[in-house]
Amino acid sequence: MPDPDLPPELDLGDHDIVESVEVIDDHTNLPSADRVSGWDGLGTRREGRERALALLFESEQRGNDPLAAVLTGLPVPPEDFTTDLVEGVSSNQAEIDSMLARLSQAWPLSRMPAIDRALLRIGAYELSHTEVPTGACISEAVELAKRYSTDDSHRFVNGMLAAVAREVRPDRPD
Repeated sequence: MPDPDLPPELDLGDHDIVESVEVIDDHTNLPSADRVSGWDGLGTRREGRERALALLFESEQRGNDPLAAVLTGLPVPPEDFTTDLVEGVSSNQAEIDSMLARLSQAWPLSRMPAIDRALLRIGAYELSHTEVPTGACISEAVELAKRYSTDDSHRFVNGMLAAVAREVRPDRPD
């Protein structure tokens, strides 16, 4: 017998099992028009970093110089935070890449996975040019590495950004 709480258009058979149901539009509690993403706007910085990662990766794969060229021609402009990250990495790329190459003793920048390179650029930019707490910069990059890169990348990203933090924020314990 079908569950009366499930929509009939699911067309479930007798042996189908429903593990969870999420109501996304109950016509009584629709999200407000000014809500950007996340619940009450939470998580938008992580999503901004994720979008910046995708844009920087795409830009490098296309051979864009500067990397921020990827922002022109987008059908919908990214959020301000994302734009700031992409433009910041792009305008400071030479400095960032030089520091990363120097700190990565055993792994040349050109041999790093492109996702790791983009993550390291974002993290190094945030550490050296913003007031975002050190722990937040590193942990956000590590989480994105776990999600999008190789099995060992998160450890590499963590170590590299810790080295960057020691260099650019020697007096900040956060």
